[in-house]
Amino acid sequence: MTEINTAADELAPNPHATAEQVEAARHDTKLAQVLYHDWEAESYDDKWSISYDQRCIDYARGRFDAIVPTDELRTLPYDRALELGCGTGFFLLNLIQAGVARRGSVTDLSPGMVKVATRNGQSLGLDVDGRVADAEGIPYDDNTFDLVVGHAVLHHIPDVELSLREVVRVLKPGGRFVFAGEPTTVGNAYARRLADLTWKATVRAMQLPGLSSWRRPQAELDENSRAAALEWIVDLHTFEPADLEQMAANAGAVQVRTASEEFTAAMLGWPVRTFESTVPPGKLGWGWAKFAFNGWTTLSWVDANIWRRVVPKGWFYNVMITGVKPS
Repeated sequence: MTEINTAADELAPNPHATAEQVEAARHDTKLAQVLYHDWEAESYDDKWSISYDQRCIDYARGRFDAIVPTDELRTLPYDRALELGCGTGFFLLNLIQAGVARRGSVTDLSPGMVKVATRNGQSLGLDVDGRVADAEGIPYDDNTFDLVVGHAVLHHIPDVELSLREVVRVLKPGGRFVFAGEPTTVGNAYARRLADLTWKATVRAMQLPGLSSWRRPQAELDENSRAAALEWIVDLHTFEPADLEQMAANAGAVQVRTASEEFTAAMLGWPVRTFESTVPPGKLGWGWAKFAFNGWTTLSWVDANIWRRVVPKGWFYNVMITGVKPS
């Protein structure tokens, strides 16, 4: 059974922010979060190739298994889980399907994202409810959840340590949190640079004769540019793994540890995703999708089995963190 907080219906603004709203958001971080994520909500799964089939179930479970101790994995599932900054529900919904938790709650500052996440949960037949919520003040009682998860959310939160304190508060004693997909400082620098170079090169190339059919309509490109302007505003932090561990310890967590992933995989992934955003949907076809996925999978294996042995943890693009509420 799926519920949607009525606030999700009452608060959702126009999903396409105007230039005036974008300018106002430059001075209001949380307004920027709502505008950007409401704007992206209905197309977010397509943009980031998110699905709720075995491909993404395996991906979500892989991130979880990479950071949680093996002996705890043998006791799954957790009874009740919370996803913080759920977006479209990608992480928690796939983790539930993977047998990590029986039931869950999704929260996000964006009403549009809560709508999509709960709708996705309903279509999958999962036991999920949703609330519009601020990660710095989670609207649940102390000792409510066995597990709290999030994917690519901490870098959007103004006060990360305050949010982690809230996470520890709503966890039951002995409960665990897992956050994945957070950008490292070094990784974010090269990923942004590669994405920017790819965007500029692709737009210029598509102005050549014979390539006009490969270019999205100018109105869509202009809209993407306005969305990108908001994206620069909503991405508030990058992390050094040791600093993130210290924040979690300061928040009261124990058994804190980090792991990182995607080095060469990120160097492929960011140009690929950027190129895809400039091309009309469906233009690239199945062959391209197979190349992109297999290329990312292969380089992820290389990163995990070779580069991880010699490259510092902070040079990888993504860092994940876990910790436990003291019993």
